[in-house]
Amino acid sequence: MGRNVADLMWEMLEIYMKKRRNMHMEVRTLGRTGATKVCYIWLMILGATLILFGGKAYSQESGSEGGSLDEISQELTNPVSNVWSMFTEFDLAFSGGDLKKGSSNVGGRMIFQPVLPFPLYGQGQDQWKLITRPNIPVLFSQPVPKGFDHFTNAGGLGDTQLPLLVSPPTGNLLLGMGPTWLLPTATHKEFGRQQWGAGPALVVGYKAKEWIAGVFPQYTWGIGGWNGKDKPDASYLSILYFFAYSLPDAWQIGSNPTINYDDKATSGNRWNVPVGLFVAKTIKIGNVPTKILLGIEYSVVKQDAFGQSAQLKLDVVPVVPSLVKNAIFGGP
Repeated sequence: MGRNVADLMWEMLEIYMKKRRNMHMEVRTLGRTGATKVCYIWLMILGATLILFGGKAYSQESGSEGGSLDEISQELTNPVSNVWSMFTEFDLAFSGGDLKKGSSNVGGRMIFQPVLPFPLYGQGQDQWKLITRPNIPVLFSQPVPKGFDHFTNAGGLGDTQLPLLVSPPTGNLLLGMGPTWLLPTATHKEFGRQQWGAGPALVVGYKAKEWIAGVFPQYTWGIGGWNGKDKPDASYLSILYFFAYSLPDAWQIGSNPTINYDDKATSGNRWNVPVGLFVAKTIKIGNVPTKILLGIEYSVVKQDAFGQSAQLKLDVVPVVPSLVKNAIFGGP
């Protein structure tokens, strides 16, 4: 009888400890449910894209959509091309600094950036375009410093950056300019600025038959919001610099890191300057041209206190047919 009571008590203790562990897991994952839902929604959108457009014969389309996979691969590298796509990047980021002892903290995120060029005036090589490419970060598990060697991981949405670029017809020269907007969509105060923002954006580059290169800087100043006195108004710069060399069979090698500068950060914590290398291949899933890119980046300059030191990234970029075929303002 004594053994049975002891066994029963031990079983009850195991059940209690299991429930405690489940409660802690629920607390840790509570902040990530929003990001997970967004990821599920993206997967449904991607699936719907492949189903709806997978049977469409792209060879019957006009312009870049109907080009070879080699041409589409290069156009997907061009920030001011006329190709509609659903750019999606999955990152595994490694961060460290003076606030962290030992090995780097690891975080995961997804960047969803639908690229939607609208024809404004003219046709073909003489066409003016409006390029919209909202940058929506979805953070699955992001390390947030709470003190020296004290971190918590959280998930959710970051702020959305929305550049609107007008691109004139310039031949092989890449050119686009316009405003960029900061939209306060962050679900945690650590993930965003808690204010609206605006600033200039510019794309300058050149494309040849086998290679393409350029820079895409954006500067943003904060406007209004609810950031409070303890958080200064936003004033930051991002510079995407890119180079890609085309190889046979729609392969590419190149580099496309983004430099970040925060003017309101303390000295030693303003710059993050990565260098990187990627290899990419454009394939067809059904009849949908899709670019798959695998890259690695290392920050030669990073924030002293805590910043990203390296990252691995996987890009999945399916092309979708343009929903606007004719120029909005007409033209010859």
